[in-house]
Amino acid sequence: MKIYDITQELFGGKVYPGDPAPSFERVSKMEEGAMYNLTKFQMGAHNATHLDAPFHFYESGKTIEQLELSRCIGPCSVIDVADYKEEKELIKALEACQKRILLKGHHAVTLELAKIFNQLGVLLVGVEVQSVGPIEAPMPVHLELLGKDVVLLEGLVLEEIKVGEYFLFAAPLKLGGSDGAPCRAVLLNFDEGSTCNY
Repeated sequence: MKIYDITQELFGGKVYPGDPAPSFERVSKMEEGAMYNLTKFQMGAHNATHLDAPFHFYESGKTIEQLELSRCIGPCSVIDVADYKEEKELIKALEACQKRILLKGHHAVTLELAKIFNQLGVLLVGVEVQSVGPIEAPMPVHLELLGKDVVLLEGLVLEEIKVGEYFLFAAPLKLGGSDGAPCRAVLLNFDEGSTCNY
């Protein structure tokens, strides 16, 4: 089995424009004579690699601790939409994918693609960019996907990951009442010779 870490390092990771950046302070230091090191940190819920809950865009939507973990953990497909020149080819490929789909490359999801994901009953959509929707107009895509409780996994690192089938573990921190949360996203490949050729 091979384990791939597809998570950004938090304090050096990307921050969506306007969001608070993560920071930390060492409040106890062994180098200054303390018995132990202790760190205090603060951050936005959507820094670096993180998940969005429906509450991010829906006032009565589920908060992060209410998400079904089965949506965040299970078989997934990594696919590069740039490999497909026509929509019908992409749709055919998506129909063969698992219900958790990670998009390789720095592509935002269009509203049309979000609707296709919902038609296919997708449970989770992961992207390398910090927002699943276009940065100039992210709301429609978020509303379309979060309205169907699709988990949004943003800020992934997939540069070294080949297109194919994996097992995803991307459980969020259990932050009660939060609209999002960081996670340590990993892919497991139980058979290194197993890839999907869409």
